[in-house]
Amino acid sequence: MIKGGAGTPTDVATKHAATAAVAVSKVIDINTKACDPERIKKEDLGNKKEVGEEVLGLRKTTLFEEDVKPVAAKFERPAPGAAPKFERAYVNAPPMIPHSVDGLLPITQNNNQCLGCHMPDVAKGVGATAIPASHFTNYRPTTVLKNGEFEKEGKKIGISKGEMGNTSDIKIAKAKKLNHLYQGRFNCSQCHAPQANIETAVANTFKSDGLTGDLKSGSNLVDMMNEGVK
Repeated sequence: MIKGGAGTPTDVATKHAATAAVAVSKVIDINTKACDPERIKKEDLGNKKEVGEEVLGLRKTTLFEEDVKPVAAKFERPAPGAAPKFERAYVNAPPMIPHSVDGLLPITQNNNQCLGCHMPDVAKGVGATAIPASHFTNYRPTTVLKNGEFEKEGKKIGISKGEMGNTSDIKIAKAKKLNHLYQGRFNCSQCHAPQANIETAVANTFKSDGLTGDLKSGSNLVDMMNEGVK
């Protein structure tokens, strides 16, 4: 089972409990400016009679400029427990990290300080987003080597076996609920990332269907894993 650093769960939870109400009370949409109708209209190249190279791509300059520098990204954010949560980009999207990650990275298998605030039994008390049930579930098919042959979910693999041509023949995710965080989920920063205080490179017309109520800051992925699968 993955553990936090020495003394981490208690220390972190205690340190930020007093400011947790900030994170509980607010959920902000970080895509508001990107979805601004005026900006979308301005950047819509389909409505322009002429399109110069200065507006093509993300460089926003001519192809002859070689000294273009990337936008300076500032990752200055409030401390954990003091930052408003970010609204999810779409239903069950991995939530972005709204607070500073100074001192929290890198995450290793034996030192994951995220668990100090985000484990379900602690999260509510400190106003953090709880790790969802899907992260305490193993969806990978059981694979064993039996009599010199590989079997997944009790079926032999291989077209000549007549049972399962390949692993993609397993369509339904069989949930194996665990009483600890699934090892395949230990690297939080693989899906969750801190956000820089910069303007998005392009306008965004995307709107997520069903992103309402608790789904703006919560997940029901564990109940939807096999939706649409036959």
